[in-house]
Amino acid sequence: MDSLSSEKRSFNMSRIRSRDTKPEIIVRSLLHFKGYRFRLHRKDLPGNPDIVLPRYNKIILVHGCFWHRHSGCRFAYVPKSRVDFWQKKFKNNVRRDEEVKRALIELGWEVHVIWECETKSESNLKKRIINIFDSIETL
Repeated sequence: MDSLSSEKRSFNMSRIRSRDTKPEIIVRSLLHFKGYRFRLHRKDLPGNPDIVLPRYNKIILVHGCFWHRHSGCRFAYVPKSRVDFWQKKFKNNVRRDEEVKRALIELGWEVHVIWECETKSESNLKKRIINIFDSIETL
């Protein structure tokens, strides 16, 4: 049973942002610091990708572990109330993520996903970004 009223729960959920999230800002700051220039949320691309690096033909999607179901992650739990609703919602989110990624790849973009939990450690995030750019330089 949910401990919040439906009005309070609705209010809380309405405050969850889809852009300019803390993990996204962390990734953008690190990219900008290293001199990579990018565009945000391009509306002309499927799914309005979080970070678009046209010069490198790369797209970085910063996914929240809970909403996008990061496999094996402790943040990807299922709420105890309204389990059927959440499972359907998560299934649709994952399906949409796959469709968007496929569409971007078909347009010739190299698509990378950085998970929210990967932004918790700066050193791990730096390694992840190095892998994205196939670089041996030290961040």
